[in-house]
Amino acid sequence: MVIPCRLPLAPPPLAVPVLSPEQRRKLDESSDALFYAQPRFVQHLDGAFRQRLTALYRERLAPGTTVLDLMSSWVSHLPPDLSFHAVLGHGMNAAELEANPRLSRHWVQNLNEEQTLPLEPSSVDAALIVAGWQYLQQPEAVAVELLRVLRPGGQLIVAFSNRMFATKAPQAWLEGSDRDRLSGVAKVLLCQGWELDQLLSEDTTAAGPLGWIGGKGDPFFAVIARKPAGRGHG
Repeated sequence: MVIPCRLPLAPPPLAVPVLSPEQRRKLDESSDALFYAQPRFVQHLDGAFRQRLTALYRERLAPGTTVLDLMSSWVSHLPPDLSFHAVLGHGMNAAELEANPRLSRHWVQNLNEEQTLPLEPSSVDAALIVAGWQYLQQPEAVAVELLRVLRPGGQLIVAFSNRMFATKAPQAWLEGSDRDRLSGVAKVLLCQGWELDQLLSEDTTAAGPLGWIGGKGDPFFAVIARKPAGRGHG
């Protein structure tokens, strides 16, 4: 049974609108809680992508800091030898989060229904979103909330490839090209007051014999942004 979506299709007043109401709609407008009710203990991105992501985290994340792994699952892709003060995990399936050994604590929350995070202002040094932004119907509001919980100068890393659950991706993501998606994430962040640090668009090499003959892995895209140093709690 398909349950009609009752979500507002415009961002909350504090957020600067970027997407139109139509761009927020999904092919499957049933509750996301139903879709994620069963755990998926699988890798959604290939080894080449995951290796590049872990390398990026090694470059960008400082040991001993507090990291927010937003839209996480049973794995966080953090460098195994890098320790943090805390890794806070959010996701849509409790069993997946409980199985993630890197998380200090975690909670379940549907960001398409409620964007306010249960975190204190300026309490996080870095926020990570991997293969999750493409499911946000209110990305502007999430970007505003992340500004609130990050410390001034804190960074946000949004990484993704060209894979998705197509029925759960908003039209803006589903119908866009890779370039559209990269620029779309950047535009949402800029409009909410983030400072862009770096945009990454890279090919990866497939593992094994396919890579030896030039085969490609999952493409790697990332938007890295910072909360302005002079900005307070939001």
